[in-house]
Amino acid sequence: MTDWYPVKNSPGLLAIGLAFLVWLVALPATAATPAGESIEWWSMGMQLFGGLAIFLFGMEQMAEALKKVAGNRMKTILGTLTTNRLMGLLTGTAVTAVIQSSSVTTVMLVGFVTAGLMSLSQAIGVILGADIGTTITAQIVAFKVTKYALLLVGVGFVMIFLGKKETTRHYGTLVMGLGMIFFGMGIMSTGMKPLRSYEPFINLMQQVSNPVVGILLATAFTGLVQSSSATMGVVIAMAMQGLISLEAGIALALGANIGTCVTAGLAAIGKPREAIRVAVAHVTFKIVGVLLIVWFIPSFAELVRSISPAEAGLTGIDRLAAETPRQIANAHTIFNVGIAFLFMPLAPLFARFCEWVVPDRPMAEPVVIRPKYLDKELLSTPPLALDRARREVGRLGDRVDAMLEASLPAMVAGTEEDLQELAEMDSDIDILHGHIVGYLGQVSTGELTSEQSGEVMELLQVANHLEQIGDIIETNLVTTGRHRIEEGVVVSEATRGVIQRYFDEVSQAFKASIKAVREQDREAARTVKRMKKDMASLAEETARYELGRLVADEPNRLQTFTREMEMIESLSRIYRMCRKIARTQWLETQEPELPQAAE
Repeated sequence: MTDWYPVKNSPGLLAIGLAFLVWLVALPATAATPAGESIEWWSMGMQLFGGLAIFLFGMEQMAEALKKVAGNRMKTILGTLTTNRLMGLLTGTAVTAVIQSSSVTTVMLVGFVTAGLMSLSQAIGVILGADIGTTITAQIVAFKVTKYALLLVGVGFVMIFLGKKETTRHYGTLVMGLGMIFFGMGIMSTGMKPLRSYEPFINLMQQVSNPVVGILLATAFTGLVQSSSATMGVVIAMAMQGLISLEAGIALALGANIGTCVTAGLAAIGKPREAIRVAVAHVTFKIVGVLLIVWFIPSFAELVRSISPAEAGLTGIDRLAAETPRQIANAHTIFNVGIAFLFMPLAPLFARFCEWVVPDRPMAEPVVIRPKYLDKELLSTPPLALDRARREVGRLGDRVDAMLEASLPAMVAGTEEDLQELAEMDSDIDILHGHIVGYLGQVSTGELTSEQSGEVMELLQVANHLEQIGDIIETNLVTTGRHRIEEGVVVSEATRGVIQRYFDEVSQAFKASIKAVREQDREAARTVKRMKKDMASLAEETARYELGRLVADEPNRLQTFTREMEMIESLSRIYRMCRKIARTQWLETQEPELPQAAE
């Protein structure tokens, strides 16, 4: 699960920086090579760490721009996967190649699996594709276009500075980020040039040629910075100076593939069992794949050399510098493609294995409700974060729907205990509402398009209206029910039938409004809108019936009339809230909308 950028505030990246400082302080200011050249350690250290920083920042800028340009379609693409595992593989490859973050892809998959929208077997196909998609980074940095890096930075800056359209500025950020990737690579490569003839470093690289050492070293480094892109960038930068052989590069790439699983493990901490299974699947693929190929690294290296471009007329270290970067990038891609096609037919077996390793277990009902879909890891990708927020709003709607369905029997004939249970249901609604509002507030602090800002406001309005419906039930309907008990009011069977009819219409309107929001279904929203005339007619009919009850010679008729009219009025308020919810989705309808006060 290769991340395009180390986890923010990563302690691993800080550790690498401190290690650089300690290394520079411990070394002499200069050292001489056998050729008589002087190595200035401070200068080289600044070039290495500074180049890596520019490289990673360029990766961040490019990935952010790609997500803004194509991110709105990523959710749709992943959400329409079929049971065809090959399609899942291709989709995972494409999505991850665009957003440059298999972490984001995996987080989406966890949500789909948890929600029952995708099986673990399907998710495995997409994970394998995501691993292929992340190798695009290595392929990009292996191109020898560092001399054009500043040109790309300049062109990107001009597009950002002069672009009037938001899309143009996004593409400018993309081009500028790509230029910074190449510029950072060039700085790292130039900084390491003196090491070509430095004997201690050459001896160290010979030890790295030992597969075990290389794999362990790259695994540790990648685990620290939580980014295999960073590891592959450093490896290819060394290869550009001929400092490592292809065999050593393959060992380091294998270690980077294992080390990137640390991100998957961290992302699964505290998450549902489905998330842990996805992480187990990812780790298993990588480790098994490495164990299968580590014994055949020399043969694998020959295969890669045979299909990679060769530089005629060069020998020795110059030939290594010219050919090895592309060969390492190709080996990285071939390894992940090979794993995908080896394990894809076995996806159902791997799914059962993961379910065996991480079995379901009865979970005690949590005392405090928690959000199911909101994931902070998606905040940097607004289209995906808003999709998860919409799902959570739909879940809030389901809670309110359950409360609404329980309200009628408790209100009409329930005991004090029934009314208390009904009132307590609002606590979960308030808690979930708070989580949604907080999450949407965090989304709003990012860089949003006008459309995304509108969606944030829409979901906030819907969440608030749902919370208000819960309050109406808790405050008004529960209070009416308690007064009914205190006053000894008995609702007759005939009156129950009248109230039931009105309640059924309100319930239908509520369900349609939630469907409209959850599925962005304008027809469902218009259904709620068209119900207004029927609801007004039914309210008038109910009022006439209640007036007839008021003049009837029955005991407690005044109290009975008051409580029954309170029930109807509360239900009428709930319907008006349903219209407000549905209104967020019928914006494109051509039917004229009456002023809100007319409701």
